[in-house]
Amino acid sequence: MASTSWRQKGRDLFSSFEADIQLLNRAKDTRDLPPAHDAFDSASALLTAIRDSDIDREDFAQLGYSCADVCRALERGLDGTPTDELSPSVFRAIEHLTTTVTKIQKKVVKRGKQSAASRMLNTKKDKDAIAAWRQELNGILQIFNTELLINNHIMLVDILRNARDDREGTNRLHQSAQAIVPVGELPPPPPWACFGRDTLIENIAGLADNLESFALIGAGGIGKTSIALAILHHDRIKDRFGDNRRFIRCDQFPPSRIHLLARLSKVIGAGVENPEDLARLRSFLASREMILLLDNAESILDPQGPEAREMYAVVEELSRFSNICLGITSRISTVPPRCKRPAIPTLSTESACEIFYGIHDTGERSEIISDLVGRLEFHALSITLLATAASHNMWSYKRLAKEWETQRARVLRTDYNESLAAAIELSLASPTFRKLGADARELLGVVAFYPQGIDENNLDWLFPTIPEINTIFDKFCLLSLTSRRNEVITMLAPIRDHLGPQDPRSSPLLCSTKDHYFRRLSTQIYPKDPGFRKGEWIKSEDVNVEHLLNVFIPTGSDDVWNACARFLEHLYWFKKRPVSLAAAIEKLPDDHDLKPKCLYHLSRSFQSIGDFVEEKRLLSHALELWRKGGDNEYVAETLKCLSYTNRRLNLLEEGIQQLKEASEIYKWLGDTGQQAECLIYLARLLLRGGQLDAAEEAVTSAIESLPEKGEEYRVCQAHRTLGDIFNLKGEKGNAIRQYEIALKIASTFNWPTELFLIHYSLAHLFYGQGEFDKALVHIEQAKSHAAEDKYRLGSVMAMQARIWYLQRRFEDATSEVLRAIEIFEKLGAATKLVMCRGILGDIEQAIQILSGGEIL
Repeated sequence: MASTSWRQKGRDLFSSFEADIQLLNRAKDTRDLPPAHDAFDSASALLTAIRDSDIDREDFAQLGYSCADVCRALERGLDGTPTDELSPSVFRAIEHLTTTVTKIQKKVVKRGKQSAASRMLNTKKDKDAIAAWRQELNGILQIFNTELLINNHIMLVDILRNARDDREGTNRLHQSAQAIVPVGELPPPPPWACFGRDTLIENIAGLADNLESFALIGAGGIGKTSIALAILHHDRIKDRFGDNRRFIRCDQFPPSRIHLLARLSKVIGAGVENPEDLARLRSFLASREMILLLDNAESILDPQGPEAREMYAVVEELSRFSNICLGITSRISTVPPRCKRPAIPTLSTESACEIFYGIHDTGERSEIISDLVGRLEFHALSITLLATAASHNMWSYKRLAKEWETQRARVLRTDYNESLAAAIELSLASPTFRKLGADARELLGVVAFYPQGIDENNLDWLFPTIPEINTIFDKFCLLSLTSRRNEVITMLAPIRDHLGPQDPRSSPLLCSTKDHYFRRLSTQIYPKDPGFRKGEWIKSEDVNVEHLLNVFIPTGSDDVWNACARFLEHLYWFKKRPVSLAAAIEKLPDDHDLKPKCLYHLSRSFQSIGDFVEEKRLLSHALELWRKGGDNEYVAETLKCLSYTNRRLNLLEEGIQQLKEASEIYKWLGDTGQQAECLIYLARLLLRGGQLDAAEEAVTSAIESLPEKGEEYRVCQAHRTLGDIFNLKGEKGNAIRQYEIALKIASTFNWPTELFLIHYSLAHLFYGQGEFDKALVHIEQAKSHAAEDKYRLGSVMAMQARIWYLQRRFEDATSEVLRAIEIFEKLGAATKLVMCRGILGDIEQAIQILSGGEIL
């Protein structure tokens, strides 16, 4: 080439220039493409100006030969290529070449007209300008060379296509393959299966179709790479990008800018060896539309890694190319802001099972597998490893379940040592994680231990000694080791199994969180106390506390058993539900100081599910132990609770006797408040048994013994109970006066339960008198105070339906009673269901009679 011959000593400048000028003139005369004609014409003019001028021609001659090199590349690129197949980037480059060369030619002519002294003064300036112009020309040369590679590649594709139909094409392929090298690397083959991801893949294919960049972010093993490869082999993507589908595994080269750029250059086929920056690849990258996927990009995007800023800058610039769809898979969330982040949804049970059966299929489907994939939280890698282990060992499903229960870690390891542990440890080896300090691994163990995760609003009191605790947990989420949902930090089950402490009781940090939980449980809770509602924190932490208790109960320490009793008490008031602690409590020896207390509170959990027989058994056991211990106060309290249970079991006489005994004990203890409470509940049992005079006497004694201030709650209960007694006696005026006294007190202190009961009683009273409008007013008030108690809400709705039925508002009545039935069906309240279905039957019968023209 001319530029090479120029560097040979003794070569005649003018003869070489003459050859280049003649070449340019021939190209100008033989090309009918106007932009190319102008480019060749301007280049010929430049070389002529350099040849004929009286300037320092050595520097300018170098520039002339650079110009000639560009034109030669353009000539080769145009040779055999139809004009309509030239890319827009070629036309832009030709126009840029013409403009640049014309500008340089004018500068050369101007310099030639200057005096020798002026030219000497401008020598340094000329050298800088020439260097800049040559760099500009080299950029244009790169575009033309790139187009030449593309045209060669297209020619190879055409030959391959023709070879399928033309046997002689084999000879042409053989002849051409020696000179043509395919551009870049095609992606790896698609995954063998990608169950349950069709919608996600279609959505991302839509993004790629619009050249929008995207990032798949999440924990290791959820299937990010499989999704990415499925996208690259999607029919729409292959049609859209053809062979310009690129895939780079970022964990297969050292994390540095130089290695990233070198791998990028090789994969896209730019042909640039060891580029030091992206500038040398820009023209190639801009020359075609492509989809470029960076897999396992956490290796280069970790903000604490070496050269992190430089590598992020490269990736960020790639996301800004308008002709490139950049795809990223990463465990770390520090991706360029232009990347859309489609969520990777949890696999369905069906899809998770398909993954398993695709690897290990015995010809039958089993609930065992559905259960196992659910316990793995549908984690794709874990399911694959589980199925692979079962396949390699030829386990039956039952054997697999048995192995899973005994040694989970071994089951999730294949014969090829592809274990889940390796995938997790990769994240723990990242620079960002290592920089978090010595507590980070143990903190993850604490998160793994608690099945509900950790409420991020509780971080300060759970980990008071660890500085910047919120920042540390933010980094866990950034690394996809944890996830955040509704302000709760959680962890996938397979990751929990790996990171959870082997012996939780020996983890100092976990023991510290235990102490903080127990301290919160130690607070006394009474419904009438102003701070009663503070105990509601247990609603979102109950599963964590119960798990904590189950793990630490074997230590047998008193603080654990105290916490157990307090926990059951919190559940009774704020989240009634069954518990898993019953067996451990009953195994305590009877002489253990805390056993009766735990039995007492455990009984209430059975009350919450309607098992009154079991509630009575536990209370009776607790009563026996407290009698033996001589704890009269607890004896009285348990007798009182037993009376409530016997009332529910319709054992009224037994309940009456227990309340009378409890009342005498409180009298002997000098506790007038508790004595009055026993008298109030005694009155209610007597009321239920039809002993109205005895009931009135008992509740009147309670009112007389209670002070006006300090015992407002019991005073309120007493007046409501007296109102119920007068109502049953038919003394409606006295009943209303008692209800109004109770209502005034309850409204002052805003007690929802009492407000509900008073309005419900008044609704019953007016309903019985046929004053339906007044009854409906109190029903609406009762409903507003029963929102959290579905049983009470259903009861009020049933009464409202009955009144609307009597008012012949059949449509409203039907709708309301159906809602009540739905509530009672969920609660399993058989008696209430019978009542509601009776109301519904009455309504349907009334409608039938009316439709037949009969009068009700």
